[in-house]
Amino acid sequence: MSWRDLDEEDVRVRPSPKGSRPRTKDRPAHADAVAGMIIGVDRGRYTCLVPEGSGGRREPERIVTAMKAREIGRTRIVVGDDVALVGDLAGGRDALARIVRIEERRSVLRRTADDTDPFERIIVANADQLAIVTALADPEPRPRMIDRCLVAAYDAGMEPLLVLTKADLIDPTPFLAAYAPLEVVHVVTSWDGSGFSGLDDLHQHLVGKISVLVGHSGVGKSTLVNGLVPGAGRLTGEVNVSTGRGRHTSSSAVALRLPGGDGWVIDTPGVRSFGLAHIDVDRIIENFPDLSPGTDECPRGCSHDEDECGLDAWVAAGHAGPVGEQRLESLRRLLRSRSGSEDA
Repeated sequence: MSWRDLDEEDVRVRPSPKGSRPRTKDRPAHADAVAGMIIGVDRGRYTCLVPEGSGGRREPERIVTAMKAREIGRTRIVVGDDVALVGDLAGGRDALARIVRIEERRSVLRRTADDTDPFERIIVANADQLAIVTALADPEPRPRMIDRCLVAAYDAGMEPLLVLTKADLIDPTPFLAAYAPLEVVHVVTSWDGSGFSGLDDLHQHLVGKISVLVGHSGVGKSTLVNGLVPGAGRLTGEVNVSTGRGRHTSSSAVALRLPGGDGWVIDTPGVRSFGLAHIDVDRIIENFPDLSPGTDECPRGCSHDEDECGLDAWVAAGHAGPVGEQRLESLRRLLRSRSGSEDA
């Protein structure tokens, strides 16, 4: 029989899906989902740590690979996120679970590509502390980058920690003098080829917290991580002699547990720009409680770095204490850094 001999009565018409099962926007609640923490992200696959006894079960702590469920949509999942998992939670090479929910984030560290880019890029979630790693030499420190990271930490509600490396090459005292008015906690480290000086001090500042290490390439972040977490195996690289810049060795963020289990460090790829277009000036000033009341006398729309700014009179009256002038200059330096001013 040829198809030319067929008519409409010989063709079986399947019922329309709209008539057989109407679609719904309701999504399952996944009440039995198990909690996990994202410790690594790689091309659409998420490495999750499922704690012991999670979900009321007796399974031990385990590493689970997961993918994003459809109901998550386009929401980006990042290292540090607390998530809800369903599916194959046994772990192992062939097991694949699904992430069905991202829990409310306690903090978000974010940046933009530059100061004109309206799109935020989330670096990590739920970190307590931002460890800003900078070398004192080879490569030379970049104060504007440090200032921008400080602004990002204040905006995210994270504690800043200044970690100085290569202190064997130069005295850190003059550099630290610029940050003394900000009262930023700092740790000084050096490497002699066989071991770290100052590593124990740094470890004490990381215990009990989730800390994210940020810095430009070549400052020694991966070397620090390898010293803090033996067996981490983070790649290290040399500084380019011609450009004075380091080579990217970390391609993605990864969370590593400190020995003893009390604390996490998140190593991130080296950054060469840290845009702050998303940050409101008022949120920076809130982190200067000795100065913020003085803005009440500022004119509307004050940039807090102009002749009519009320902060000058506030400091001159002694309301900000004996280091008020230094604190005000530090605040204005951060504001210039946030705005991309050339004199920052």
